[in-house]
Amino acid sequence: MEQQLEKNAFLGREPVGRLLARLAVPTVTAQIINMLYNIVDRIYIGHIPEEGALALTGVGVCMPLIMIVSAFAALVSNGGAPRASIAMGRKDNQSAEEILGSCFLLQILVSLALTAALLLGGRPFLLAFGATPETIGYAVDYMNLYAMGTLFVQLTLGMNAFITAQGFAKTGMLSVLIGAVCNIVLDPIFIFGFGMGVEGAALATVLSQAVSCVWVVTFLMGRRTILRLKPQNLRLRWRHLGPSLALGLATFIMQASESVISVCFNSSLRTYGGNTAVGAMTILTSVMQFAMLPLQGLGQGAQPIISYNYGARSAKRVKDTYFLLLRVSMFYSTLLWALVMLFPRAFASIFTPNAELVAFTGQALRIYMAVMCLFGIQMACQMTFTALGNAKSSITVAVMRKFILLIPLIYLLPNLLPGLIGIDQTTAVYLAEPVADAIAVTFTAILFYFQFRRALRNI
Repeated sequence: MEQQLEKNAFLGREPVGRLLARLAVPTVTAQIINMLYNIVDRIYIGHIPEEGALALTGVGVCMPLIMIVSAFAALVSNGGAPRASIAMGRKDNQSAEEILGSCFLLQILVSLALTAALLLGGRPFLLAFGATPETIGYAVDYMNLYAMGTLFVQLTLGMNAFITAQGFAKTGMLSVLIGAVCNIVLDPIFIFGFGMGVEGAALATVLSQAVSCVWVVTFLMGRRTILRLKPQNLRLRWRHLGPSLALGLATFIMQASESVISVCFNSSLRTYGGNTAVGAMTILTSVMQFAMLPLQGLGQGAQPIISYNYGARSAKRVKDTYFLLLRVSMFYSTLLWALVMLFPRAFASIFTPNAELVAFTGQALRIYMAVMCLFGIQMACQMTFTALGNAKSSITVAVMRKFILLIPLIYLLPNLLPGLIGIDQTTAVYLAEPVADAIAVTFTAILFYFQFRRALRNI
């Protein structure tokens, strides 16, 4: 146990700048790879001869269900991993390993329940989420195969968070890289070589996640890890799971609400703009991942540092890490915002060769991502709330942006703005995103100012 404690003591000793670079470079790289993982299917599918545009729209309708699967992984792991880091900072590795074991078992049980739900109710869900008679066939073909790999997705995403939380950022990156490389190689083989279309894309994803899952679980049961998966810890200890789930609830709300928001966007866009507008939304959400996933990677790199030093009661290191995270996040979000504003069609053309869809999406991108430059503030604050174990503030921020602001605006703006400023209703739907983001960032910054000062005073 003393050797284990010494292994992760570097989180409390090394200079913050060097430490953040050491942890954040692999986690950001992992998220960029994960971004390719998520969008490579859509890139290949969008280039299927003759039917690529409809197939892309059909797979886009599956995204809400895929987000829900990922959200359940985050519910368990994004609360459990910071709790484990805080316990490690307190020199309590026994509790940290119990948290790991409880979360592992819970994720297996959740995976089985999700698999059954997706296989039994996939078609009705997809119809509710915006599938049309032209696209439902593609959506069902993709989703039925993807559902078979739910266990692999849950364990890969969930357990990888515990690898990063211990400071093994490079290993966490490799976990994602292995799956992404497999997916990129298998996609064209199954989609075009075997002529499987969207089913080939789903099969490639499932097999790739299975390979990543084996890698992650093998590492956590091996000798190199600090926190080890042990049979005696595979129990549902609710004294650990309760606080972990409360902390993970914010991330769950953020990710699961994306599925609800996708339904809202798709239903409104289908009414006002048809399949072209819905297809453009698939591309918009994919481009948004260029912003969200690297920012999440930065936060994941900072999380073990903040959590460990919060547990060790080192207020200066917590403060220094947050402000460094904020500066880097702001730089990245502003840079990407500028590129999107200057070259929107270049981003759209990554996903489809359809000239009409590229032109339409290029205009929509500038509207949809108009205030993305502020997102560095939002993500730095949200990730720090989680790292500090502040479940209430994390949940409040998530609910404010998604449910209180964005969902109502999706339906209100198309009915208000065309009469006030003369824009069309489809544009008004896309405008809901930047309006909600601007208000949410302001709210989050104010709340964080007071809560962060309180947290620093407490330690």
